Amino acid sequence: MVQDLKALNERIKQESEFIPPLISEIGKVIVGQKYMIERLLIGLLANGHILLEGVPGLAKTASVKTLAQTIDTKFQRIQFTPDLLPADLIGTLIYNPKEGNFLTKKGPLFANIILADEINRAPAKVQSALLEAMQERQVTIGENTFKLDDPFLVLATQNPIEQEGTYNLPEAQVDRFMLKLKITYPAKDEEKMIMERMAGGPPITVNKIISPQKLIQAREVVNQIYVDDKIKDYIVELVIASRNPEAYHLDLKGFILYGASPRATINLNMAAKAHAFLNRRGYVIPEDIKAIGLDVLRHRILVTYEAEAEEVTSEDIVQKLFQGVPVP
Repeated sequence: MVQDLKALNERIKQESEFIPPLISEIGKVIVGQKYMIERLLIGLLANGHILLEGVPGLAKTASVKTLAQTIDTKFQRIQFTPDLLPADLIGTLIYNPKEGNFLTKKGPLFANIILADEINRAPAKVQSALLEAMQERQVTIGENTFKLDDPFLVLATQNPIEQEGTYNLPEAQVDRFMLKLKITYPAKDEEKMIMERMAGGPPITVNKIISPQKLIQAREVVNQIYVDDKIKDYIVELVIASRNPEAYHLDLKGFILYGASPRATINLNMAAKAHAFLNRRGYVIPEDIKAIGLDVLRHRILVTYEAEAEEVTSEDIVQKLFQGVPVP
């Protein structure tokens, strides 16, 4: 076992060599936002979709676009609007009068990295068009089903629900995002750096650092990272506690409408492995679960009206789960 971990750590060291130059390239454009950049890398390594939420102007779109530029792959930005149609995403069938048949015209979803910008500005029927692509990594047009190229990653941005002209995303779709990130304002010194860098300066060139094949190799290493049975039990206990907090003596009665789904268990495991990979470790520790747990669980726990009246958020509940469930 020790020898296996030693060999795995050595492979992680080799396969993670692209991370520092990739972060450096992103840093040419994005000032600060270390938390967001790290989580974007976790989604990339764990093959999980990410939802970024924050008020306008916090570099959500710029971060995703810059990350895509560092990868030698196809990138597509889709601006979500209230009049968007499902066919605008996945494509449609076009009749060919000469041949008397239908031709398939593929939509912008046929790319590797998708930036779904302001995703909550489109109605539910458009969100439904994304479900098959996000979960099955395939798209059905007419009677034909097309596999999407690997890697395929949806990085979506949204403004807070309180803002005018937005829709609540369907819960089935929200659950398909591995992580939901809350983006906050930059610090004072970072704000000044942003102003100096972006106010009238020349366009910044971002170099490609990694190929899709290299990324897939790194994912294979991430999948091999060791997770002890005690860590697996800890993940399961956290998710079960979100559904039945009374069994863990947590004072959350009447606050949770629905707990986290089994997809949360899977994603906690995968994201923790990716976090360990970023820290050049061949095994997962409880700190990996704690570091990534809030981003995996915050959008999967639905609170009741009573919780809203008491100003208790899903994030508060996740914090109590981590405080109440024993660490192995």
